[in-house]
This record gives sequence, structure tokens and C-alpha cells, in this order.
Amino acid sequence: MTLSPSRPAETDAAPGRGFRFMRDIPTALWLLLTLVAIFAHRDLPEPRWLMIHLLLLGAITHAILTWSEYFSFALLRTRATRRDQRLQNIRLTASNLGAVLVLIGVPTGVWALTAIGASALVAAVLWHALAIVRRARGSLPGKFGKTVRYYVASASLLAIGSVLGAIIARGDAAPQLSLSHALINVLGWVGITVAGTVVTLWPTILRTRADDAAPVWASRALPALTIGVLVAALGAGVANLPLLALGLAGYLAGLGMIGMSLARAARNAPPRSVASLSVGLALSWWAGCVAVLLVGTIVAFATDAGFATVSELVYSLVPYLAAGFAAQVLVGALSYLIPVVLGGGPRPVRVGTEAFDRLGPLRLTVANASLVVYALPVSSLMRVVASILYVLAMGSFLVVMFAAMRAQRKAKQESASTGRVVRTKADTKADTGIAPGRRAGQALTGLITVVLAMVIAAALDPIGAGWGSGATGDADAPVTTVQVDAADMTFTPNVLEVPAGNRLVIELTNTDATQVHDLVLANGVKSDRLAPGETATIDAGVITADVEGWCSIVGHRQMGMTLTIQATGATQESASSASGSDGSGIDLAADPGPGFAPYEASLPPLPDQDGPATHEVTLTVIDQEIEVAPGVTQTLWVYNGSAPGPTLHGRVGDTFIITLVNDGAMGHSIDFHAGAFAPDEPMRTIPPGEQLTYTFTATRAGIWMYHCSTAPISAHIANGMYGAVVIEPDVLPAVDRSYVLVQGEYYLGDHAGGEVDTAKIEDRSPDLVVFNGYANQYDHAPLEATVGERVRIWVLDAGVERPSTFHVIGGQFDTVWKEGAYSIDNTPGVGAQAMDLLPGQGGFVELTFPESGNYPFVTHLMVDAEHGAHGILAVAPSD
Repeated sequence: MTLSPSRPAETDAAPGRGFRFMRDIPTALWLLLTLVAIFAHRDLPEPRWLMIHLLLLGAITHAILTWSEYFSFALLRTRATRRDQRLQNIRLTASNLGAVLVLIGVPTGVWALTAIGASALVAAVLWHALAIVRRARGSLPGKFGKTVRYYVASASLLAIGSVLGAIIARGDAAPQLSLSHALINVLGWVGITVAGTVVTLWPTILRTRADDAAPVWASRALPALTIGVLVAALGAGVANLPLLALGLAGYLAGLGMIGMSLARAARNAPPRSVASLSVGLALSWWAGCVAVLLVGTIVAFATDAGFATVSELVYSLVPYLAAGFAAQVLVGALSYLIPVVLGGGPRPVRVGTEAFDRLGPLRLTVANASLVVYALPVSSLMRVVASILYVLAMGSFLVVMFAAMRAQRKAKQESASTGRVVRTKADTKADTGIAPGRRAGQALTGLITVVLAMVIAAALDPIGAGWGSGATGDADAPVTTVQVDAADMTFTPNVLEVPAGNRLVIELTNTDATQVHDLVLANGVKSDRLAPGETATIDAGVITADVEGWCSIVGHRQMGMTLTIQATGATQESASSASGSDGSGIDLAADPGPGFAPYEASLPPLPDQDGPATHEVTLTVIDQEIEVAPGVTQTLWVYNGSAPGPTLHGRVGDTFIITLVNDGAMGHSIDFHAGAFAPDEPMRTIPPGEQLTYTFTATRAGIWMYHCSTAPISAHIANGMYGAVVIEPDVLPAVDRSYVLVQGEYYLGDHAGGEVDTAKIEDRSPDLVVFNGYANQYDHAPLEATVGERVRIWVLDAGVERPSTFHVIGGQFDTVWKEGAYSIDNTPGVGAQAMDLLPGQGGFVELTFPESGNYPFVTHLMVDAEHGAHGILAVAPSD
């Protein structure tokens, strides 16, 4: 059986304009949004997640619901009614709205939107499956009618995958569930739908009969594919490599069963049209990616590489499944189906098909060659150029699609005006597809385009491409190439033996899950900073002596992320690097200047409320040059532009919903001491350009620290990534004024915009100890009080190393509350002179001032007070 290209499934009434709109336009809109996201990805939260889901959840899901409905009528030999069209429109609307809510809810961290969107999507897809089941029960299908079971099976898998996705979006799921979610949705929802469709669509596109054994093999393949997906997803969910491999093997066997009949059809009628070529290439990417994943899983199990290795492999393959398989099968199917469904007779269909074929081999060659280049270990610039070429080639389909539809409608109008259908020899010849000479010529042009683009990219970045000379030596020297992985604060291997006189080329790959890394060599050669999964080629030059190398991300070198290049058979020379500042030359008494603005230390009282409150806060990490003492600036990594970050304030029982956005240059995270739960997910490090949602309920009172917990933690805290959360006890007496002071330390690099010097942290030698991020700032902008007023001062020692003993010179504390307990509680005749805190501890003191004047406050570790932990309370006379 084949589906006639000139006679689509019959209906009781022609599809209305609303039905045609819901069928044609949303897929194009989703594809357009995907292209926009690709070009704007640097400014988007979670860009990779968004691009993949725009394509798979948006464009592909809409196309599946639309065309599987169409195929079900054709395969079951039934007729669609106006009621069927109305119900289909409702399902399409629900699925698209659900996808929109998911695509808004996940990046923004609003889980309610995600849950509602996933529910709408699941409801629409399961309703679609139920409609096909009911249709099948009341039909007399042909021999391929049973392939509609593929649509029912894939819809059921999408329901499972969507539920998993909603659970993952909530933020409390096991990390490996994301892998199960990806396998079920890509290989299940998309893959099984495509498998069931190509059984009949492939020979139809080729204009040949389907293989006689195709129905039998299709019936046998469905259980293998479905069970394979479920077993693989279960293996991923429980991190069991043998189970994952077993599921993938079963799935690949199912693909083989279908592939045999598809290959026989292709032998009878080789692919010629852009539709058949696109679908054929998509099927190749599909089977190839699954095979690579299966082999990778087996190798990981055999070598005890661990589940994390397979997880990284899956996430590296998902873009190729999306771009090589899903996107191309959609383009190929639509290139055939749109002319068929628009109809109008042989000549209009030919006009539409011919328009879709225009420059088809050129477009497909550019897209696939670019995708292959992107998969190779090439330079970053070459990857960027390859991705641009792919987007242009695939994006041109939208232009071609609308031009083809317009041309076919015009041909239909002309046929209608003449009142007769003419089929010429040219029409018959065109049905066979693009002429061989034109196919070859366009394909060669596309290949040359990609090759020339790569040559130009390599010429612009010769070292990244492995060309040109490095730091030293003769360009004709023998070349030694070494593969190096960067992950877990280690280079593997970390000792490279190179014959003296050889040129060394290092192919560096960042295999870390979240961290950014680079490689700097003591001879001056260095790589760009690499995001997870990126690769760079580094020409280290001709090696004549030992050379040291390290990751230049702050703190990574100190944590052991170094390597040594050993020149075998050479006289050794030393190579070293030094940096930093001794912190001298800072005049803490100097005027900060007219642009100085102190950190706001006052803590406003909480508003009255009935029951617990919810606080929604966005903390954006940025790298910002900030003055930390008069005339001294540092490039700090900060939450919302200040060190410390903003003070959060609430009561016991309040809920805090924190959205962390990483707009910095490296991986960062956040750890709230005010919440208590497993840190695996909410405190994980996220790479630049991504975000996460961290939700906790304050169950205990205190002044709690929050900080970045990305290694090395000491460097991240010392470079400004900390802040305070004040959770008031249930019964806390009102005071006249309340202040928050967070003590921190600076280990200065260069005084003009440098970053933290981790060597000074190891030596436990801070340059500055400060309250609220600036040395002596409240000497220049004193905190205010009035005689007789009761003042509460919350103090947190953020560390990283220095304890604090908080003291107000000339004042006496009548209340001291430290780490959840009162040592004195406004008891007459009892007082305290200081509150001692270790790093990570906090509390508050209360006092009143008997007379006006300036009352200095300090840490009574006087060496630290003299290094900036000093301020003034200016007490005015009472009225």
C-alpha cells in the first residue's frame, strides 16, 4: 500500500480555513521561534534546553499530532467529519498552549505553570491516542492499518515523559531522571511515531510499492521499540548500565526490522526528491546516534567508566538527534505531505513538489556537512561557522515552504479557471524527482561551500585549527598530538611526555558537567575558556624544555588543576608564573571620592502578616569591577551587583523562592544555610547562561549565611559571593533601629580590577577585613541613632578565615543572641562587651546610648579592625 500523492484521505467535507491554519501555521511558527532562539541564545536562560524543546516539544509535537491524525484516516480507510476537525483543533490548541506554558514555566522557575502545561499536553496527546483507538475499532483497515498502533504507543510514552519532565522541573528529582526523560521523549514519542509512519510514507515518497514483508516486520518491530525505550529509560533512571544497554539493543533491533523493508523499497526506487533525501538522511542520523550510544554504554560498563560518562554521551548526542534526525525528518515529511494535502490535481501537486525541491540537494548537503563538522574536534570558530551554516540551510525551508504553498495555490486557481486537468510529459518527468546531474551539481556546490567556510575559519584561527606556529620553534618540526580532558579539577593526562624538538598539539576537551575550564602554558600559549562539552586545539609550539600548565579559572590551579609537559632527552629549564599583590599601599583613611555610596545596612521592620509569607527573589551573578577601599578596585563575582549580596528578611514559616541566574564567566552556585535538605540539585553548579530555582522554607530563626558553593569555595566567597538571610524568632521585641553587618575578607589581586589571590587565602593573609564589603565605609557614612533609642545590630561572620568579636566602643550590650540562644536577655544589671563569632556564625546585639557622640564599632581582633573592619555609630541628642 502507498498513500497517493494526488489523492489524500477523503473527508465528508473539505477542511475549513481554521483547520488548515491549525495544521500548517503553528509548525512554521515553532520552527521560526527555534531559529530566533539559536541566534539569541546568549541572552536566554537555559538556551540549550530552550532550543531543543522549542523544536521537539513545539514544532515536532504539533506536526506529529497533525499528520498522525491524517495518516490514521488514510490507513484505516475512514472519513474525517467536521466534528473530527473541530476536536482535532481543540487538541492542537491544548497541546500548543501546554507547550507554551512549559517553555515559560521551566526557565522562570514557576512550577505551577510547568505542571499545568504538562497536564494540558498529556491530556491532548492521550485524547489523540484514544480517538485513533476508537477509529480503529470501527474500521476495516488494509494490511498496513495496524501501524496506527505506533501512534498510540508513542502517545503513551509522551505522557510518561511529560510527567517525568514536570517532576524534574520541580527541582527535587534524581539527576538521572533527566536522562530517562530524554530517552522516552526523543526515542519514544518522536522515534516510534516516525518508525510507524515511514513504513508507508517512505515507499510513497519514493513512488514505489511497499515491501510485501513490511506489515509483518512492522508488527514485530513495535514491541521491540516500545519495550526497548522503557527498559533503557528504566536503566537510566536507576543508573544501571547493563539495563540501559539491553534497552538500547532491543530498540536498535526494532529499527533493523523496519530498516530492512525500507532498504528494499529504496533499491527499487532510489531517493531523488528533497523529501526522500531528507527523510533518508534523518533515518541515518537516528540509527547512527542510537548505535553510538549503545557502543558507548557497553564500553563504559566494560571499563568501569561510570554512569556519568554515559550521561554526558547522551546529552552530547541529543542535539544531533534533534538537528540531524528530528528536524530533517520533519522537513522531509512536510516537503512531501504539504503538496499532497493542498492537492488540486496532478499539475498543482507537481508545481508544489517542484518548488519544495528547489535547491534541495544544496540545502541538505550544507546542513548535513555542517552538522558533521560540528561533531568533529575542530576549533571553536569552526564550530560557530558550522552552526551558522546549518541554521541558514535548515531555516531556508520556511521560505521554501511558503513559496511552494503560494505557487501551488496559484496553480490550483489556474486549473480551476480552465476547468480541466492537463498532465504533460514534463509533469510525468518531474514526478521522478530532481535530475541526477542537478542533484550532483547542487550537492557538490553545498560541500564546497562548507569546505571553503571551514578553510576561512581555520585561516582566521590557525592555532585553534592546528595550523601555523605556536610560541616557539620550527614549523617543520615533527608533531606530537595529545588528547587531554579537563574535569573534576584535573587534567587527564596531567603529564605529557614529548620528544625534545617536537611540536606539541593539545586537543583539549572540557568533559566536566558544569564547570568552565581553560589551559594556560608557562610559555604564553593559552586556550579560550571552554564551556562543558567544548573542545579547543592548542599549538604549544616546539618543546625544548619542561613547561608547566594550569587552568586559569580562579582557584582551579590551587586545587591541583595543573599539568606538566616533559621534554624527554633535553636539558631542563624552569618555567613559572607569578601574580598577585602584597596588599600594601592602601590608605584606609583616604576619602572614597564623590562617587562613593555605602552599602545599605539598615533593616526595615517586617510588615504585619496573617500566616507565613512567600518571598520571590532573583539573584543574578555577574562579574563586576567594584571599589573595596579608597582607590582599590577588584573584579568581584557578585549577587545582584554588590558584595555582600542583598539581605533577605522573613519570619519562621516563610517560604523563599530563589531564582539564581548565572550571567558570569564561569560556573557558580548558591547555598542557603537557612534551608535544610540534600544539596545535590538546588546547590549544584550551573554554567554561564543558565539558571535554577532554589526553594526553601525557613524553619528556624537566625541570621543565616548564603554563599557560592562552587569549588574552590574559599575563593568564591572571598571574591564577594556571600550574603545574609535574617529569619526573626517568633517573639522578637520591636526596636527603634535595626542594622545588619556582614564581616568579610579580601585577598587582593591587582589593585586596579584584579581578582582574588588564592595564594593569600592559603597563607591565611587577608589584605582587608570589612563590614558590608568596603573597608571603613561607615567611618565615611556613619550609621545613625539617637540618645535613648534601642538599637539592634545583626552581625554575620562570612569568613572565609577570620573570626569576629563584635564590639561597640563606648557601648554596652544588654542583649546578646548568638546562634539561636540568648546569653543575656535585657536583664537589669547584666551586660556584655563583645559577641564572638566564628566564620559562618551570626547573631544580634542590642544596646541604647546614654549620650550623644560618635561610637566606633569594630571587631576586637584589632589587627582586623586596623585592616578595615571599623565603622561609626553617630548618636544624635534626643529631642
